[in-house]
Amino acid sequence: MARLNLLEETRFEKLPVKVYKDEQSASVKVAKRIAKIINKKQEKGKKAVLGLATGATPVKVYEELIRLHKEEGLSFKNVITFNLDEYYPMQPDENQSYVKFMDENLFNHVDIPRENINIPDGTLDKDDIADFCLNYERKITEVGGLDLQILGIGRTGHIGFNEPGSAPNSGTRLVTLDDLTRRDASRDFGGKENVPTKAITMGIGTIFKAREIILMAWSKKKAPIIKKAVEGEISGSVPATYLQLNDHVEFILDEDAASELTRFDTPWLVKDCSWDKAQIKKAVIWLSNEVGKPILKLTDEDYNSHGMAQLATEKGPAYNINIDVFNQLQHTITGWPGGKPNADDTQRPERAEPAKKRSIIFSPHPDDDVISMGGTFIRLVDQGHDVHVAYQTSGNTAVWDTDVLRYIEFAIDFNRSIGEDTTKLEKIYDNIDTFIAEKRPNDIDLREIMDIKGFIRKTEAIAGARYAGLEDENIHFMALPFYETGKKVKSPVTEEDVKITMELLQKVKPHQIFAAGDFADPHGTHIVCFNIILEAINRLRKTEEWTKDCWLWMYRGAWQEFDIHDIEMAVPLSPQEVARKREAIFKHQSQKDTPVFPGDDEREFWVRAEERNSETALSYHNLGLANYEAIEAFVRWKF
Repeated sequence: MARLNLLEETRFEKLPVKVYKDEQSASVKVAKRIAKIINKKQEKGKKAVLGLATGATPVKVYEELIRLHKEEGLSFKNVITFNLDEYYPMQPDENQSYVKFMDENLFNHVDIPRENINIPDGTLDKDDIADFCLNYERKITEVGGLDLQILGIGRTGHIGFNEPGSAPNSGTRLVTLDDLTRRDASRDFGGKENVPTKAITMGIGTIFKAREIILMAWSKKKAPIIKKAVEGEISGSVPATYLQLNDHVEFILDEDAASELTRFDTPWLVKDCSWDKAQIKKAVIWLSNEVGKPILKLTDEDYNSHGMAQLATEKGPAYNINIDVFNQLQHTITGWPGGKPNADDTQRPERAEPAKKRSIIFSPHPDDDVISMGGTFIRLVDQGHDVHVAYQTSGNTAVWDTDVLRYIEFAIDFNRSIGEDTTKLEKIYDNIDTFIAEKRPNDIDLREIMDIKGFIRKTEAIAGARYAGLEDENIHFMALPFYETGKKVKSPVTEEDVKITMELLQKVKPHQIFAAGDFADPHGTHIVCFNIILEAINRLRKTEEWTKDCWLWMYRGAWQEFDIHDIEMAVPLSPQEVARKREAIFKHQSQKDTPVFPGDDEREFWVRAEERNSETALSYHNLGLANYEAIEAFVRWKF
């Protein structure tokens, strides 16, 4: 019976999938499977042949393998490795090289013989690539074939660098990279224009010959492509779907990457559900969108014909369910994000008391506050609350080098105009100009350049916060140390980051904290900053009484929005308020037009914000609620 239930639950899935709570626990399991293969081969006096991947996905697997080597004696002396791919052209000592990646993340920390390591050669003459690829395939065959191939997955559905259009029987070869793949790699290279257009990759046919294949994926960013790969039709437009043809493949996912699979996203389509309040709300909103009707117009027939007959039977009739969900949504809408004074707050998302609240908006980058919740920010100030804003990082990696020169030129001209000596400034200018002219992608900036970029972002943040109505004493620049590296890969969070945050919280003693819950941020800064806040407030909750009356609201930024069924506070904006928010965003001039790191969305940040807010408002309206110009959405963190 249990087997039948499992088959029913996974009937949309066309290959085996295991889901773990998080990336860490999943990575440990994969590492143990690799270690088991190595040890079994060692016992038989044979070589273990591993196909390895690069990128963020396997990093924790490699960390665990290193731990097993150092603490439990796992030896790599009998291991031969073949990496999936390498950019072309690429020198092995470049920061973006997969040779360097593998050395730093695995090979330099274990006892694998260097002659057993095989990685596609990005330094070859083009005329020599075809022969190299044939030899790469031949060498895999000569050592007995791959015992295990580990894979990640790109948002194009690529495995290795087998982009859409790749043939299922393709071998190792030179390929052209998809534009989305290059955009995703742009931060590693200091801009998409610096990302190679080609790569050498194992083919899908090569991957298929492995005796075991494990594809790993973490985070909600990968959820849409995972759904296509696992549940979609086999298609050359999503190369990972070819894995459905292999009997020796398994997908290893964390809960976020698996979140759009049918059994998790719409479980009522595959099994009987335990209908709690949250599940009912999600299902009814889904049904409303599915049939294109407002919630209050849904019928029992709509429920029955869309996999929700159980809900209608257990909790119905349908109209009663509709009214309950409609009321829940209606109660999320408030024009008083700080609470409405002297009002019944039973059905409101925020407390009425105290009437004047101390609110602190944490902004990971210097513009997230106005991009993500600029309308709410302005309204909190207008409604008389004691609002503070805290910029957690300087954002000094996201300024164009040309802006640095422009600001120094301004400083030189200004000093000349008031009769000041400009010799020192001119020397700094010449030094910076020379450095920028010779700078390679992702070189660490000179300290003076980092400082100037930080000053630019700081003055813009001050202008935006002042426009929102804040006095200067309520504007805080934290400059958390983890960020101040000058590199795309930031330092680990330390006690100092938490201490700085705790001190600010103790100074303000807020009733409300607003923090970025936008964990799809491709640069990872948002989730790091959020976790620092969480650690700080959790420590303070042990000893400080004011924390018991402090609520934490999460907002989302330029990368995504909360699902409607998750939203707990929806702040509607009028057309005039949308215009005011836009002006606050415009104060961040260095991020206008073309920001340094736009991600894979070509729209400017202010356009993204406006369109996202208007889409949220439209979603509410389509469900049968009022037709607002825009809505900013929040979810309350439950301590």
